[in-house]
Amino acid sequence: MTQNQQFASNNLSYTEVATPIGALVLITSPKGLCRVAFGTMSQNQEELQEWAARWFGKGTKLQEDAGKLASTVQQLEEYFRGERLKFDGELDLQGTDFQKKVWSALLDVPYGETATYKHIAEAIQSPKAVRAVGGANNKNPIPVIIPCHRIIGVSGDLVGYAGGLDMKIHLLDLERHKQPNMNPKNN
Repeated sequence: MTQNQQFASNNLSYTEVATPIGALVLITSPKGLCRVAFGTMSQNQEELQEWAARWFGKGTKLQEDAGKLASTVQQLEEYFRGERLKFDGELDLQGTDFQKKVWSALLDVPYGETATYKHIAEAIQSPKAVRAVGGANNKNPIPVIIPCHRIIGVSGDLVGYAGGLDMKIHLLDLERHKQPNMNPKNN
């Protein structure tokens, strides 16, 4: 592999999308969607560059390329209109094995429903790891698409969300009030 080929393989593509909860930055690797950040690229540039270097290697470049993320943008638009229950596409999750187990379990929480951290701990066969599940939930690199907003405390309290509790409430309300009814995508 030449140095130029190696450099090209260390590039990640990103785009920004406006949503009802504010701007989101979407990042994809050649393997799949790997990051969603709340806010604009200019607001997140330093943190996202550090994240990319940690998981994809120093020298990784973030290059704007809306075309590579067009399907994800379309799916997010459908979700916010209440027309999509689940997201399609490959994910390239970057985290520990435990975190990846938790994030995979989050994908099983149905649209419009909630689960507890305890439920997720039991689902991954680590019933005593409730606090660790909470920590992994907090580190979810692909919020909204991996629905960590659907996870609540055992008492039913809305606890923690990287985008803030107002955003968590907005997403839960959206799902409760916009139950798809005509030809929902991916139900």
